[in-house]
Amino acid sequence: MSDSETMPEATAPEAPGSAPALPREALEIASGYAFSGPALDLGALLWDGTCLPDAQVRIPLPMLNRHGLVAGATGTGKTKTLQLIAEQLSAQGVPVFLADVKGDLSGISAPGQPNDRVTGRAAEVHQHWTPAGFPAEFYALGGLGHGIPVRATITSFGPVLLSKVLQLNQTQEQSLGLIFHYADQKGLELIDLKDLRAVVAFLTSDEGKAELKTIGGLSTATAGVILRSLTAFEAQGMADFFGEPEFDTADLLRRAPDGRGVVSVLELPAVQDRPQLFSTFLMWLLADLFHDLPEVGDADKPKLVFFFDEAHLLFDDASKAFLDSITQTVRLIRSKGVGVFFVTQTPKDVPSDVLGQLGNRVQHALRAFTPDDQKALKATVKTFPNSAYDLEELLTGLGTGEAVVTVLSEKGAPTPVAATRLRAPGSLMGPVDAGALDQAVRSSQLYGRYAQAVDRESAYEKLTSGKPAGAKGPDEMREAARAPKSQPQPSVVEQVVDSGMFKSLARSVGTQIGREITRSLFGTARRRR
Repeated sequence: MSDSETMPEATAPEAPGSAPALPREALEIASGYAFSGPALDLGALLWDGTCLPDAQVRIPLPMLNRHGLVAGATGTGKTKTLQLIAEQLSAQGVPVFLADVKGDLSGISAPGQPNDRVTGRAAEVHQHWTPAGFPAEFYALGGLGHGIPVRATITSFGPVLLSKVLQLNQTQEQSLGLIFHYADQKGLELIDLKDLRAVVAFLTSDEGKAELKTIGGLSTATAGVILRSLTAFEAQGMADFFGEPEFDTADLLRRAPDGRGVVSVLELPAVQDRPQLFSTFLMWLLADLFHDLPEVGDADKPKLVFFFDEAHLLFDDASKAFLDSITQTVRLIRSKGVGVFFVTQTPKDVPSDVLGQLGNRVQHALRAFTPDDQKALKATVKTFPNSAYDLEELLTGLGTGEAVVTVLSEKGAPTPVAATRLRAPGSLMGPVDAGALDQAVRSSQLYGRYAQAVDRESAYEKLTSGKPAGAKGPDEMREAARAPKSQPQPSVVEQVVDSGMFKSLARSVGTQIGREITRSLFGTARRRR
């Protein structure tokens, strides 16, 4: 199945039909997928080279928040599997987020086109295929590409994620955290890149060096490295991704008037040459959801399922602190009703601590042309439960649109490993016309909220005006320099508490500047909706 088509709404288990006539081993596998509650239909069991349409392979809907992995070599059908699952989730009223790296997922909004391959596949797996489009919103990072602009403020993005984007080392990452802390304490709002650059430039200037000394562990040299990294990053055209209006991730949780979940498609082809940026931005979206959603425990269905395509880009060259934060976020966000699926080529692209939390697996074919390929194949086989199949042989012989599946049952136990011929999606396999995509974007009710960038007063304006909020201006710095050496210098906290600005802020708690800034696992700031 080389194209991607959407599946009809998930149904109750199909009638056994000729299931009793199945081979004993196949019957045992099929019984592991005979769920009593709502489930998504993946396809039909493959056994001994034969497709057995009476043995359906499915995923229980409540288990979709137990996370998952869709893996396989290029061209084996991963994107179509992603589209297939997304369609059925939408039909069940579950919102979906898709990272569209290759630009071919916009077709989920339009009905598919019948052809011999689609109808042939549907007949093989006993699928009642009907063309169907699904409600979709299209987004683009900073408006670069076709989509509603998605922006984040520097404050909410936080130092850990920003360090990943800037490719800072661990020491520089910790120093950037101190700079964020200083800005938080001083009431210097970090909205866009020029705000952060202005704060760092101030701290490394003659006027700001005294302030720098109050930030323990931050050296002038390290601050200079960070400043140069920020300047280079901005020169590469990255400024548009940071700013206001900031995207409210609650908009990812919407349903259409007919009750179907909205499919949010983040169009990423325009930033393919900036992999660290888009992968880290996706992690910001997930971290922001983690902040805001309440605990729900085990629910009948997820609140949102998040598909993280090209997942290896997230983990490449990541610091230990960043990987620890990802692991903890993935572990904890399940209880808030959010499922995360990583889509990549091999399981080894995902750190073992994260891989161990992915309860649902759809493994497409792997290639074994080189010694490294052979090693990856053996490692992949070891990640599956014991199986009646020869998985090494099977994984190299699967066709396009076929996969090895194991999921969590309704009781939370792994199902038997099942070679599966996957169903055909019902939506358009491939992108919609660019004109239709632009029309969909401009007609969205969210377009007016996010389309136009806003540049209000923040750290840059306060610092370049010569009097940053809560910090000394040049004249005060010169007075301080002339003060007797024995006079104790107030700490950062004392400066803030004693300042008129602090008293003003205390009277305006609840405003954008007056709120307490708390930071999460990724150092991202909690926003008050």
